[in-house]
Amino acid sequence: MSKVKGGLGKGLSALIRTSPAVARPVAEEAAPVEKILDGTISHLEIANIRPNPFQPRADFDQQALDELKESIRQKGLIQPVTVRPRGEGIYELISGERRIRAATELGLLTVPAYILNVTTDEDMLEMALIENLQREHLNPIEIAISYQRLMHDVGLTPEDVAKKVAKDRTTVVNFLRLLKLPEKIKSSLRKGELSMGHARAIVAIVDEQVQIRLFDRIVKQGLNVRQVEKLVRDFSKKSDKKSSSGLRRADSAVGNIEERMQQILGTRVKISVKEGGRGEILVEFYTADDLERLFDLFSTIRP
Repeated sequence: MSKVKGGLGKGLSALIRTSPAVARPVAEEAAPVEKILDGTISHLEIANIRPNPFQPRADFDQQALDELKESIRQKGLIQPVTVRPRGEGIYELISGERRIRAATELGLLTVPAYILNVTTDEDMLEMALIENLQREHLNPIEIAISYQRLMHDVGLTPEDVAKKVAKDRTTVVNFLRLLKLPEKIKSSLRKGELSMGHARAIVAIVDEQVQIRLFDRIVKQGLNVRQVEKLVRDFSKKSDKKSSSGLRRADSAVGNIEERMQQILGTRVKISVKEGGRGEILVEFYTADDLERLFDLFSTIRP
């Protein structure tokens, strides 16, 4: 994947501020805020569109941006950006920063914009994240961070997030688990060097040092996802044999119970069997709401 170059890491405001002040044709005048109806589409001056303070995208690939520029050059900007009014003639971007960047670099003065009267920052954040998740090509870590922000900043549960982005809850939780990976591995995911399948296999290992060693082996040997999954399974079996209990874990029986509990509870469950048949059950939760949901489930089985 191409490295980020030039102004791509500086944000939309840097692009707009450094646009040269040259003589130019008069652009279509932006309608006053009070006359704009919610849900209308209008051509707005790029200079009057402010950056999105809640932008979920952190990485902008130059090659992808160049491809978008070529498409706009040949066919025009077909998909409007989405904005909200922020004062007379001034707007704030909700989604479409890649399109704004491409249009700015092409020297366009105006862009088609879908105008929404979003009044609160919470609604703005929710809409910005969901719009980007639905329309933009985010990398897995950006997606995971967007899901996390929808829960932490907006107050949604994993179930709410899943409904809003039209995914099942398991998919949302799998992305959230990626945030537990070491920074070295998350950076590789951002750059597209590591696939989502590789990362899902690695995150099943609890030991961070083992995760990094496995990642280094993937990179060095070019291992595919199935090979990595086999290595993880083999590692898990060896870890079970080295446990203090000295007993071999009954993978089929315990694994089946784990899977059934995960389906019932809607979250990751880990069962550890110790000597004499004793053991423990680890039930993961990701937010305070998630913990409360699990508590409600457990409360229903009280005698």
